[in-house]
Amino acid sequence: MTGPTDLPTLPGTPFAGLLDDARALQGRTVALRRAVHRHPEQGLHLPRTQAAIREALDGLPLEITEGKATTSLTAVLRGGRPGPAVLLRGDMDALPLTEETGLDFASEDPESMHACGHDTHVAMLASAARLLAGRRDQLAGSVVFMFQPGEEGHHGARFMIHEGVLDAAGTRVERAFGVHILANAPSGLLQLRLGPLMASADSFHVRVTGKGGHGSAPQHTIDPVPAAAAMVGALHTMITRRVSVFDPAVLSVTRIQAGTTSNIIPETAELEGTIRTLSEQTRALVRAELPKVCEQVGAAYGCRVVADVEPGYPVTVNDDRIAAEVLRLGAEVLGPDHVELLADPLMGAEDFSYVLQRVPGAYAFLGACPPGVDPAEAAANHSNRVLFDEDAMPHGVAMLAAFALDALRQGPVRDGRPSSR
Repeated sequence: MTGPTDLPTLPGTPFAGLLDDARALQGRTVALRRAVHRHPEQGLHLPRTQAAIREALDGLPLEITEGKATTSLTAVLRGGRPGPAVLLRGDMDALPLTEETGLDFASEDPESMHACGHDTHVAMLASAARLLAGRRDQLAGSVVFMFQPGEEGHHGARFMIHEGVLDAAGTRVERAFGVHILANAPSGLLQLRLGPLMASADSFHVRVTGKGGHGSAPQHTIDPVPAAAAMVGALHTMITRRVSVFDPAVLSVTRIQAGTTSNIIPETAELEGTIRTLSEQTRALVRAELPKVCEQVGAAYGCRVVADVEPGYPVTVNDDRIAAEVLRLGAEVLGPDHVELLADPLMGAEDFSYVLQRVPGAYAFLGACPPGVDPAEAAANHSNRVLFDEDAMPHGVAMLAAFALDALRQGPVRDGRPSSR
Protein backbone atom coordinates (compact mmCIF):
# COMPACT_ATOMS: atom_id res chain seq x y z
CA MET A 1 0.00 0.00 0.00
CA THR A 2 1.36 3.39 -0.92
CA GLY A 3 0.57 6.82 0.44
CA PRO A 4 0.16 10.16 -1.31
CA THR A 5 3.09 11.36 -3.43
CA ASP A 6 2.42 15.09 -3.17
CA LEU A 7 3.22 15.65 0.50
CA PRO A 8 5.54 18.55 1.32
CA THR A 9 9.11 17.94 2.44
CA LEU A 10 9.19 17.35 6.17
CA PRO A 11 11.02 19.94 8.31
CA GLY A 12 14.46 18.82 9.31
CA THR A 13 15.23 16.85 6.16
CA PRO A 14 18.28 17.96 4.14
CA PHE A 15 15.96 19.34 1.46
CA ALA A 16 13.64 21.42 3.63
CA GLY A 17 13.41 24.87 2.10
CA LEU A 18 15.94 24.04 -0.61
CA LEU A 19 13.82 25.17 -3.54
CA ASP A 20 12.75 28.29 -1.65
CA ASP A 21 16.42 29.07 -0.98
CA ALA A 22 17.21 28.59 -4.66
CA ARG A 23 14.40 30.99 -5.56
CA ALA A 24 15.78 33.50 -3.08
CA LEU A 25 19.04 33.46 -5.08
CA GLN A 26 17.23 34.11 -8.36
CA GLY A 27 18.41 37.71 -8.57
CA ARG A 28 22.04 36.58 -8.48
CA THR A 29 21.36 33.68 -10.83
CA VAL A 30 19.68 35.87 -13.43
CA ALA A 31 22.30 38.61 -13.16
CA LEU A 32 25.15 36.17 -13.84
CA ARG A 33 23.27 34.45 -16.63
CA ARG A 34 22.57 37.73 -18.41
CA ALA A 35 26.13 39.02 -17.95
CA VAL A 36 27.51 35.85 -19.52
CA HIS A 37 24.85 35.92 -22.24
CA ARG A 38 25.78 39.46 -23.28
CA HIS A 39 29.43 38.52 -23.74
CA PRO A 40 29.55 34.98 -25.16
CA GLU A 41 32.86 33.27 -25.88
CA GLN A 42 33.54 30.16 -27.92
CA GLY A 43 35.89 27.23 -27.53
CA LEU A 44 38.42 26.52 -24.83
CA HIS A 45 39.55 30.05 -24.01
CA LEU A 46 36.82 32.11 -22.31
CA PRO A 47 38.63 34.66 -20.13
CA ARG A 48 35.70 37.03 -19.71
CA THR A 49 33.35 34.21 -18.71
CA GLN A 50 35.92 32.83 -16.28
CA ALA A 51 36.29 36.27 -14.67
CA ALA A 52 32.50 36.60 -14.31
CA ILE A 53 32.36 33.25 -12.53
CA ARG A 54 35.18 34.21 -10.16
CA GLU A 55 33.35 37.42 -9.30
CA ALA A 56 30.10 35.52 -8.66
CA LEU A 57 31.91 33.11 -6.31
CA ASP A 58 33.80 35.85 -4.49
CA GLY A 59 33.48 35.62 -0.72
CA LEU A 60 32.41 31.98 -0.63
CA PRO A 61 34.56 29.44 1.28
CA LEU A 62 35.83 27.79 -1.89
CA GLU A 63 39.24 26.58 -3.01
CA ILE A 64 39.45 27.90 -6.57
CA THR A 65 41.91 26.85 -9.26
CA GLU A 66 42.06 27.85 -12.91
CA GLY A 67 42.97 25.62 -15.81
CA LYS A 68 46.34 25.76 -17.51
CA ALA A 69 45.52 24.49 -20.99
CA THR A 70 42.09 26.18 -20.99
CA THR A 71 40.21 28.84 -19.05
CA SER A 72 38.40 26.26 -16.96
CA LEU A 73 37.64 26.94 -13.31
CA THR A 74 37.38 24.39 -10.51
CA ALA A 75 36.04 25.23 -7.06
CA VAL A 76 36.07 22.91 -4.03
CA LEU A 77 33.76 23.29 -1.04
CA ARG A 78 34.81 21.38 2.08
CA GLY A 79 31.92 20.15 4.19
CA GLY A 80 31.60 20.36 7.95
CA ARG A 81 32.73 16.75 8.32
CA PRO A 82 35.23 14.63 6.40
CA GLY A 83 34.00 12.26 3.74
CA PRO A 84 34.03 11.50 0.03
CA ALA A 85 33.79 13.97 -2.84
CA VAL A 86 31.11 14.56 -5.45
CA LEU A 87 31.24 16.64 -8.63
CA LEU A 88 28.73 19.09 -10.10
CA ARG A 89 29.32 20.41 -13.59
CA GLY A 90 28.29 23.37 -15.73
CA ASP A 91 29.66 24.16 -19.19
CA MET A 92 30.53 27.71 -20.26
CA ASP A 93 30.99 28.10 -24.03
CA ALA A 94 28.82 29.62 -26.74
CA LEU A 95 28.07 28.84 -30.38
CA PRO A 96 29.01 30.59 -33.68
CA LEU A 97 25.62 32.19 -34.33
CA THR A 98 24.21 35.68 -34.79
CA GLU A 99 21.54 36.17 -32.15
CA GLU A 100 18.04 37.17 -33.27
CA THR A 101 16.06 36.91 -30.04
CA GLY A 102 15.39 40.60 -29.46
CA LEU A 103 16.30 40.25 -25.78
CA ASP A 104 17.49 43.40 -24.05
CA PHE A 105 20.53 41.43 -22.86
CA ALA A 106 21.25 39.86 -26.27
CA SER A 107 24.77 39.02 -27.34
CA GLU A 108 26.98 42.00 -28.11
CA ASP A 109 29.15 39.80 -30.33
CA PRO A 110 27.55 39.33 -33.78
CA GLU A 111 29.48 36.08 -34.28
CA SER A 112 28.68 34.35 -30.98
CA MET A 113 25.57 33.43 -29.01
CA HIS A 114 24.64 31.30 -26.00
CA ALA A 115 22.16 29.32 -28.06
CA CYS A 116 22.53 26.09 -26.09
CA GLY A 117 21.91 27.57 -22.66
CA HIS A 118 25.40 27.22 -21.24
CA ASP A 119 25.00 30.70 -19.76
CA THR A 120 22.20 29.28 -17.60
CA HIS A 121 24.38 26.31 -16.65
CA VAL A 122 27.10 28.66 -15.38
CA ALA A 123 24.58 30.67 -13.39
CA MET A 124 22.84 27.64 -11.88
CA LEU A 125 26.11 26.05 -10.81
CA ALA A 126 27.38 29.26 -9.22
CA SER A 127 24.15 29.65 -7.26
CA ALA A 128 24.29 25.99 -6.22
CA ALA A 129 27.77 26.67 -4.84
CA ARG A 130 26.41 29.61 -2.86
CA LEU A 131 23.46 27.59 -1.59
CA LEU A 132 25.68 24.68 -0.50
CA ALA A 133 28.19 27.01 1.13
CA GLY A 134 25.36 28.05 3.46
CA ARG A 135 24.75 24.39 4.33
CA ARG A 136 28.33 23.24 4.84
CA ASP A 137 27.45 21.69 8.18
CA GLN A 138 25.19 19.21 6.36
CA LEU A 139 27.99 17.99 4.08
CA ALA A 140 30.11 15.02 5.14
CA GLY A 141 32.69 15.43 2.41
CA SER A 142 33.57 17.81 -0.41
CA VAL A 143 31.83 19.21 -3.48
CA VAL A 144 33.81 19.89 -6.66
CA PHE A 145 32.25 22.52 -8.95
CA MET A 146 33.41 21.99 -12.54
CA PHE A 147 33.04 25.10 -14.71
CA GLN A 148 34.00 23.74 -18.11
CA PRO A 149 34.82 25.48 -21.40
CA GLY A 150 34.82 23.86 -24.81
CA GLU A 151 31.80 21.55 -24.68
CA GLU A 152 30.67 22.44 -28.20
CA GLY A 153 33.00 20.07 -30.01
CA HIS A 154 36.24 21.03 -28.26
CA HIS A 155 36.46 18.18 -25.71
CA GLY A 156 36.72 20.59 -22.78
CA ALA A 157 35.82 17.92 -20.22
CA ARG A 158 38.74 15.81 -21.35
CA PHE A 159 41.14 18.71 -20.81
CA MET A 160 39.81 19.24 -17.30
CA ILE A 161 40.05 15.54 -16.48
CA HIS A 162 43.65 15.53 -17.69
CA GLU A 163 44.38 18.47 -15.39
CA GLY A 164 42.89 16.68 -12.39
CA VAL A 165 39.34 17.95 -11.88
CA LEU A 166 38.21 14.50 -10.70
CA ASP A 167 40.83 14.61 -7.93
CA ALA A 168 40.54 18.30 -7.08
CA ALA A 169 39.28 17.56 -3.55
CA GLY A 170 42.33 15.41 -2.80
CA THR A 171 40.44 12.20 -3.39
CA ARG A 172 38.70 10.88 -6.51
CA VAL A 173 35.10 12.07 -6.78
CA GLU A 174 32.71 9.18 -6.31
CA ARG A 175 29.65 10.62 -8.00
CA ALA A 176 28.95 13.24 -10.63
CA PHE A 177 25.87 15.15 -11.76
CA GLY A 178 25.06 17.72 -14.41
CA VAL A 179 21.97 19.47 -15.78
CA HIS A 180 21.33 20.67 -19.33
CA ILE A 181 18.58 23.16 -20.06
CA LEU A 182 16.13 22.48 -22.93
CA ALA A 183 13.84 24.92 -24.70
CA ASN A 184 11.53 22.17 -25.98
CA ALA A 185 10.38 20.82 -22.62
CA PRO A 186 7.91 22.32 -20.13
CA SER A 187 9.52 24.86 -17.84
CA GLY A 188 10.85 23.41 -14.60
CA LEU A 189 10.45 19.77 -15.68
CA LEU A 190 13.41 17.51 -14.86
CA GLN A 191 13.87 14.73 -17.42
CA LEU A 192 16.29 11.82 -17.43
CA ARG A 193 16.54 8.10 -18.01
CA LEU A 194 18.53 5.15 -16.77
CA GLY A 195 21.34 3.94 -19.02
CA PRO A 196 22.21 5.69 -22.29
CA LEU A 197 20.87 9.24 -22.34
CA MET A 198 22.72 10.75 -25.31
CA ALA A 199 24.57 9.31 -28.28
CA SER A 200 28.19 9.21 -29.27
CA ALA A 201 29.17 11.57 -32.08
CA ASP A 202 31.88 10.67 -34.57
CA SER A 203 32.44 12.35 -37.92
CA PHE A 204 33.73 10.90 -41.16
CA HIS A 205 35.43 12.21 -44.27
CA VAL A 206 35.76 10.24 -47.50
CA ARG A 207 37.89 11.32 -50.45
CA VAL A 208 37.23 9.54 -53.75
CA THR A 209 39.87 9.92 -56.46
CA GLY A 210 39.39 8.99 -60.09
CA LYS A 211 40.59 10.57 -63.32
CA GLY A 212 39.14 13.84 -64.53
CA GLY A 213 38.36 14.89 -68.07
CA HIS A 214 35.82 16.45 -70.41
CA GLY A 215 32.18 15.98 -69.52
CA SER A 216 31.41 14.94 -73.11
CA ALA A 217 33.82 11.98 -73.00
CA PRO A 218 33.30 10.08 -69.74
CA GLN A 219 34.77 6.95 -71.32
CA HIS A 220 38.18 8.57 -71.08
CA THR A 221 37.79 9.34 -67.37
CA ILE A 222 37.26 7.53 -64.10
CA ASP A 223 34.35 9.48 -62.73
CA PRO A 224 34.37 9.77 -58.90
CA VAL A 225 30.88 11.27 -58.75
CA PRO A 226 28.84 8.08 -59.34
CA ALA A 227 31.19 6.25 -57.01
CA ALA A 228 30.54 8.78 -54.26
CA ALA A 229 26.81 8.64 -54.93
CA ALA A 230 26.86 4.86 -54.65
CA MET A 231 28.67 5.13 -51.33
CA VAL A 232 25.78 7.10 -49.85
CA GLY A 233 23.35 4.27 -50.51
CA ALA A 234 25.85 1.62 -49.47
CA LEU A 235 26.51 3.32 -46.14
CA HIS A 236 22.80 3.60 -45.39
CA THR A 237 22.36 -0.06 -46.29
CA MET A 238 25.27 -0.97 -44.02
CA ILE A 239 23.43 0.60 -41.08
CA THR A 240 20.22 -1.32 -41.75
CA ARG A 241 21.97 -4.64 -42.46
CA ARG A 242 24.97 -4.70 -40.12
CA VAL A 243 23.61 -2.91 -37.04
CA SER A 244 21.03 -4.43 -34.69
CA VAL A 245 17.73 -2.58 -34.51
CA PHE A 246 17.90 -3.13 -30.74
CA ASP A 247 21.17 -1.17 -30.50
CA PRO A 248 20.64 1.46 -33.17
CA ALA A 249 22.94 3.79 -35.05
CA VAL A 250 22.32 6.90 -37.14
CA LEU A 251 24.59 7.69 -40.08
CA SER A 252 23.98 10.86 -42.07
CA VAL A 253 25.94 12.04 -45.09
CA THR A 254 25.76 15.79 -44.65
CA ARG A 255 28.09 17.11 -47.34
CA ILE A 256 28.93 15.99 -50.88
CA GLN A 257 31.31 18.08 -52.94
CA ALA A 258 32.76 17.55 -56.40
CA GLY A 259 33.66 19.51 -59.46
CA THR A 260 33.89 23.14 -60.50
CA THR A 261 31.62 23.53 -63.53
CA SER A 262 29.13 21.73 -65.76
CA ASN A 263 31.40 20.37 -68.51
CA ILE A 264 34.28 18.94 -66.47
CA ILE A 265 34.34 15.52 -64.85
CA PRO A 266 36.32 16.15 -61.66
CA GLU A 267 39.22 14.11 -60.42
CA THR A 268 37.93 13.95 -56.85
CA ALA A 269 34.73 13.89 -54.85
CA GLU A 270 34.29 14.18 -51.10
CA LEU A 271 31.73 12.98 -48.59
CA GLU A 272 31.34 14.07 -44.96
CA GLY A 273 28.88 13.13 -42.29
CA THR A 274 28.13 12.10 -38.74
CA ILE A 275 27.72 8.79 -36.91
CA ARG A 276 25.59 8.50 -33.76
CA THR A 277 25.31 5.37 -31.63
CA LEU A 278 24.01 4.42 -28.19
CA SER A 279 26.65 1.85 -27.24
CA GLU A 280 30.40 1.67 -27.56
CA GLN A 281 30.06 -1.76 -29.18
CA THR A 282 27.95 -0.49 -32.07
CA ARG A 283 30.11 2.60 -32.27
CA ALA A 284 33.20 0.45 -32.80
CA LEU A 285 31.39 -1.68 -35.39
CA VAL A 286 30.29 1.28 -37.53
CA ARG A 287 33.70 2.95 -37.30
CA ALA A 288 35.36 -0.24 -38.52
CA GLU A 289 32.87 -0.99 -41.30
CA LEU A 290 32.59 2.46 -42.87
CA PRO A 291 36.06 2.53 -44.47
CA LYS A 292 35.60 -1.01 -45.78
CA VAL A 293 32.30 -0.17 -47.46
CA CYS A 294 33.67 2.98 -49.07
CA GLU A 295 36.87 1.32 -50.27
CA GLN A 296 35.02 -1.63 -51.77
CA VAL A 297 32.45 0.57 -53.54
CA GLY A 298 35.25 2.75 -54.83
CA ALA A 299 37.13 -0.28 -56.15
CA ALA A 300 34.04 -1.33 -58.11
CA TYR A 301 34.17 2.02 -59.90
CA GLY A 302 37.91 2.00 -60.37
CA CYS A 303 38.49 4.79 -57.83
CA ARG A 304 40.95 5.15 -55.00
CA VAL A 305 39.36 5.92 -51.63
CA VAL A 306 40.66 7.33 -48.38
CA ALA A 307 38.09 7.15 -45.59
CA ASP A 308 38.78 8.62 -42.15
CA VAL A 309 36.60 8.50 -39.04
CA GLU A 310 37.34 11.20 -36.48
CA PRO A 311 36.39 10.16 -32.94
CA GLY A 312 34.02 12.52 -31.19
CA TYR A 313 32.21 12.32 -27.86
CA PRO A 314 31.43 8.92 -26.30
CA VAL A 315 27.94 7.73 -25.39
CA THR A 316 26.56 9.57 -22.36
CA VAL A 317 25.49 6.76 -20.01
CA ASN A 318 23.73 7.34 -16.71
CA ASP A 319 24.45 4.97 -13.85
CA ASP A 320 21.17 3.16 -13.23
CA ARG A 321 21.19 3.45 -9.43
CA ILE A 322 22.26 7.08 -9.37
CA ALA A 323 19.77 8.08 -12.07
CA ALA A 324 17.02 6.42 -10.03
CA GLU A 325 18.18 8.42 -7.00
CA VAL A 326 18.01 11.65 -9.02
CA LEU A 327 14.44 10.80 -10.01
CA ARG A 328 13.61 10.28 -6.34
CA LEU A 329 15.32 13.54 -5.39
CA GLY A 330 13.49 15.40 -8.13
CA ALA A 331 10.13 14.19 -6.88
CA GLU A 332 11.04 15.19 -3.32
CA VAL A 333 12.61 18.58 -4.07
CA LEU A 334 10.58 19.76 -7.07
CA GLY A 335 7.42 17.70 -6.69
CA PRO A 336 6.41 14.53 -8.55
CA ASP A 337 4.72 16.54 -11.31
CA HIS A 338 8.09 18.11 -12.17
CA VAL A 339 9.93 14.86 -12.88
CA GLU A 340 9.73 12.71 -16.00
CA LEU A 341 11.38 9.42 -16.86
CA LEU A 342 12.34 9.59 -20.53
CA ALA A 343 11.44 6.60 -22.65
CA ASP A 344 14.03 7.30 -25.32
CA PRO A 345 17.53 8.79 -25.43
CA LEU A 346 18.48 11.82 -27.49
CA MET A 347 20.82 11.35 -30.44
CA GLY A 348 22.67 14.56 -29.66
CA ALA A 349 26.04 14.25 -27.92
CA GLU A 350 27.62 15.69 -24.78
CA ASP A 351 31.17 15.67 -23.43
CA PHE A 352 30.02 15.09 -19.85
CA SER A 353 30.22 11.55 -21.20
CA TYR A 354 33.97 11.67 -20.47
CA VAL A 355 33.20 12.20 -16.79
CA LEU A 356 30.55 9.47 -16.69
CA GLN A 357 33.02 7.03 -18.27
CA ARG A 358 35.19 7.41 -15.16
CA VAL A 359 32.74 8.22 -12.36
CA PRO A 360 29.26 6.82 -11.70
CA GLY A 361 26.77 9.60 -12.06
CA ALA A 362 23.85 11.04 -13.95
CA TYR A 363 22.96 13.76 -16.40
CA ALA A 364 19.50 15.30 -16.63
CA PHE A 365 17.58 17.77 -18.77
CA LEU A 366 15.73 20.77 -17.34
CA GLY A 367 12.84 22.13 -19.35
CA ALA A 368 12.72 25.90 -19.87
CA CYS A 369 10.14 26.53 -22.57
CA PRO A 370 9.03 30.18 -22.49
CA PRO A 371 5.58 30.87 -20.98
CA GLY A 372 2.69 30.65 -23.39
CA VAL A 373 4.68 28.70 -25.99
CA ASP A 374 4.02 25.10 -26.99
CA PRO A 375 7.27 23.20 -26.27
CA ALA A 376 6.93 21.43 -29.62
CA GLU A 377 6.83 24.78 -31.40
CA ALA A 378 9.50 26.61 -29.41
CA ALA A 379 12.78 27.51 -31.08
CA ALA A 380 15.16 24.72 -30.16
CA ASN A 381 18.60 24.70 -28.60
CA HIS A 382 21.19 25.78 -31.21
CA SER A 383 18.68 28.10 -32.88
CA ASN A 384 19.66 31.76 -33.02
CA ARG A 385 16.11 32.54 -31.85
CA VAL A 386 16.04 30.20 -28.85
CA LEU A 387 14.62 31.57 -25.59
CA PHE A 388 14.81 30.01 -22.11
CA ASP A 389 12.43 30.66 -19.24
CA GLU A 390 14.64 31.97 -16.44
CA ASP A 391 12.02 30.91 -13.88
CA ALA A 392 13.16 27.31 -14.47
CA MET A 393 16.64 28.02 -13.15
CA PRO A 394 15.86 27.67 -9.41
CA HIS A 395 14.84 24.09 -10.17
CA GLY A 396 18.29 23.44 -11.59
CA VAL A 397 20.00 25.16 -8.67
CA ALA A 398 17.98 23.14 -6.16
CA MET A 399 18.64 19.83 -7.92
CA LEU A 400 22.39 20.40 -8.14
CA ALA A 401 22.48 21.22 -4.43
CA ALA A 402 20.18 18.34 -3.52
CA PHE A 403 22.40 15.87 -5.34
CA ALA A 404 25.43 16.93 -3.29
CA LEU A 405 23.52 17.01 -0.01
CA ASP A 406 22.06 13.58 -0.64
CA ALA A 407 25.32 12.00 -1.81
CA LEU A 408 27.36 13.36 1.09
CA ARG A 409 24.97 12.09 3.71
CA GLN A 410 25.08 8.57 2.25
CA GLY A 411 28.82 8.16 2.27
CA PRO A 412 31.13 6.54 -0.27
CA VAL A 413 30.02 4.24 -3.05
CA ARG A 414 31.07 0.65 -2.51
CA ASP A 415 30.44 -2.07 -5.08
CA GLY A 416 28.07 0.24 -6.92
CA ARG A 417 25.94 0.85 -3.80
CA PRO A 418 26.07 3.84 -1.46
CA SER A 419 26.98 3.02 2.10
CA SER A 420 24.88 4.54 4.87
CA ARG A 421 26.10 6.90 7.54
